[in-house]
Amino acid sequence: MKIIIKETQNPTIIKFEFPDFITQNESFEFKNIDEAKNSPLAQQLFYLPFVKTVYISGNFIAVERFSIVDWADVKEEVAEQIENYVNNGGVIVLPTENQTRKMPVSVYGETTPNPSALKFVVNKALTKTTVEFKNIDEAQASPLAQELFKFHYVKEIFISENYVSVTKYDSISWDEITLELRTFIKQFIENGGTVIDDSLIQNDIKQEKQQIKNFDNLDVTSQQIINILEEYVKPAVAADGGNILFDSYDEKDKKVKVVLQGSCNGCPSSTFTLKNGIENMLKSMLNDNQIVVEALNG
Repeated sequence: MKIIIKETQNPTIIKFEFPDFITQNESFEFKNIDEAKNSPLAQQLFYLPFVKTVYISGNFIAVERFSIVDWADVKEEVAEQIENYVNNGGVIVLPTENQTRKMPVSVYGETTPNPSALKFVVNKALTKTTVEFKNIDEAQASPLAQELFKFHYVKEIFISENYVSVTKYDSISWDEITLELRTFIKQFIENGGTVIDDSLIQNDIKQEKQQIKNFDNLDVTSQQIINILEEYVKPAVAADGGNILFDSYDEKDKKVKVVLQGSCNGCPSSTFTLKNGIENMLKSMLNDNQIVVEALNG
């Protein structure tokens, strides 16, 4: 077994990834050797004088260091120690008395208006954060998305609430890959894989515009547009595996700019939806026939 060393956005924390899952639907955080009584491996790591915190979840162990050393000097040593421990049969986490059985998960594929995108719906909540990834480099915050990008036909991934929307390349048909993707997502979640690591999520500037802390700073018309999008448009596009974000409103030329995500991005019917759906709705509800809606990525 070979450990893969992964840096994180926090320079004091390094992740040591395993080829397989090491926990089942559980995550652990240990601040000291006494707290780590259920993890012999974590206890061993605390004998290293620079180890501050040990996290165990999914397929990785993350270690936070004190500032007395740099990871460049010790990360290979820590990886080797973990490898030797596990390869010699060491126990990572002891089972607890109240440990629950692996809960079965159901996943089914659902078509979207975009023929290149399929929505995989899960019978449990996956995240409270809506995220979109265009490639594997953008997907550092989602172990699930990183694994999905390893399938050569996966082009983009959108994750929201209880579903994963996958956009494929045109070189392959859904009939050839739907079962493979559905099975992979189902097993990944059942085995305790992390869908979204919220600690690694960075707010996109476009999303921040819709946060409460910035909402009050916008002009009245922009606030009205956001409220209309949130109440009337988002639920409809979410049902189709997509999302819409408010970007800006220019009072002079009456232009509303939005960002399309998930299955809405690149969808052949998105132009029709913008012009005959959202644009007409805004004209009617704001009583302004001069309003024009433009998708920045449409």
